[in-house]
Amino acid sequence: MIPKRYEPILFALILSGLMSLFITGVATFRTVGLITGFTDPWLKSWLTAWPMAFPATFLVAPTTRRVVRLMTSER
Repeated sequence: MIPKRYEPILFALILSGLMSLFITGVATFRTVGLITGFTDPWLKSWLTAWPMAFPATFLVAPTTRRVVRLMTSER
């Protein structure tokens, strides 16, 4: 099991990976359509996007959590 202190890093890693995978899939589909070999350009785009998405998510997540806490209540 991964120690709790790594939770913010793991959260950013998983969230950025899944979100960038989804977004690059949509963008690739819109660009080339559902062609034979679709996964090749999609995965190439994803492997380019994820290294940029991870630090962005890691840096933005704490601020986003604070904003959400301010916008919500316990009721």
